[in-house]
Amino acid sequence: MEKNGKGIGENGMLLKVRDLEVAFSSRKGGKKALVRAVNGVSFDVRKGETLGLVGESGCGKTTLGRALLRLTPVPVKGGIWYDEEAIDSISNRDFRSLRSEMQMIFQDPFSSLNPRMTIGQMLNEVLTVHKVVPRKEAKRKICELLDVVGLSRDYFNRYPHEFSGGQRQRIGIARALAVNPKVIICDEPVSALDVSIQSQIINLLKDLQQEFGLTYLFIAHDLSVVEYISDRVAVMYLGKIVEMANAEELYNNPKHPYTKALMSAIPLPELSGKKERILLKGDLPGPLDMLKGCSFHPRCPEAMDRCRSVEPVLKPLCEGSSHEVSCLLYG
Repeated sequence: MEKNGKGIGENGMLLKVRDLEVAFSSRKGGKKALVRAVNGVSFDVRKGETLGLVGESGCGKTTLGRALLRLTPVPVKGGIWYDEEAIDSISNRDFRSLRSEMQMIFQDPFSSLNPRMTIGQMLNEVLTVHKVVPRKEAKRKICELLDVVGLSRDYFNRYPHEFSGGQRQRIGIARALAVNPKVIICDEPVSALDVSIQSQIINLLKDLQQEFGLTYLFIAHDLSVVEYISDRVAVMYLGKIVEMANAEELYNNPKHPYTKALMSAIPLPELSGKKERILLKGDLPGPLDMLKGCSFHPRCPEAMDRCRSVEPVLKPLCEGSSHEVSCLLYG
């Protein structure tokens, strides 16, 4: 397979997102209302790194990942730049040329595969649409892809139902790799797999990243998996990033009360001792609830009076720090 080139933007930033917002229309009391699944999210992803994205179910992680690839059914506000090119405002026709640069691995490896097509047919379709190789070389390329993801070439004429969950996810990875991408958005790629298989897929993703210079946005709710694979981690709550830092720094020194509660839920080996579990009180606010101030304040054990009226912004803990937090406890 071909290795990725170096056509990268300033300071090695391959992907840049600013004030991203994705809102869906709904109704409340007979009136139209907006549900902001993603609400003013900003971050950068450097070439070759893995940015982990964690948070409770329904916080907007998957919607964010799909918005980057223009897979949401509603318009997206804000700015998205890939290799210094604004991709949120270009036409659908022009965006097709970038499809080979940015790919996605889906959560459910079975529903993301066409049950009526063999693995060879599926991968051949990708190669044909994106004109990756001449038609006469397609089978060789497909066999090469199967080798790369650890599958036998004998699987060429088999259908998705003939494979295990882990094998199906390897097929999904092969499909993403077929067009020689630079960025892969991994949408909870191991959450539907057995624990024993999860480690195999995670290690495969790490090996492929090193071999082909891939950049990942890794979306998951399993904090242990995210810690293992990520260089940096962003924590999301109700459509916003509330904390972001180097993975080691975030796990050893979480600052936001929500992040602290998440980290306290990570199970520890028996010999390493016990840690205090932080239990959040109250329910997650409904999608149509209009909260003033900090969106986390109804459940926050450290909430102050001003948290109910002042909305915090994501900013560095101190000047020059790469550890960012959105909390009034830190100024």
